Amino acid sequence: MYDFYGELLTDHQKSIYEAAVYEDMSLTEIADEHGISKQGVHDLIKRCTKTLQGYENRLHMIKRFEAIKQDAEFLKELSDKADEISSDELKKNLRILSGKIIEELT
Repeated sequence: MYDFYGELLTDHQKSIYEAAVYEDMSLTEIADEHGISKQGVHDLIKRCTKTLQGYENRLHMIKRFEAIKQDAEFLKELSDKADEISSDELKKNLRILSGKIIEELT
């Protein structure tokens, strides 16, 4: 979720969240580095996670990304099998997939 919505957090939130998640620092290490309590770090990480989840619940960017990725993988499979599939079947599948992708993007 952070990869999609992390830029919507404040610099302070990003710094602490990244330290915990990406740098694998302990709550104590983060607290000492940022001059806040260990409980404050814990609460901030929980709030950030809840905020990021709230963004996904409203915007569905990750869900949409996964659906488009799945459609792109199916396109690749179709292209790999293009010689084995009839032209009409290929066209039908391409129309269906392009429609799904357009729907996800709008």
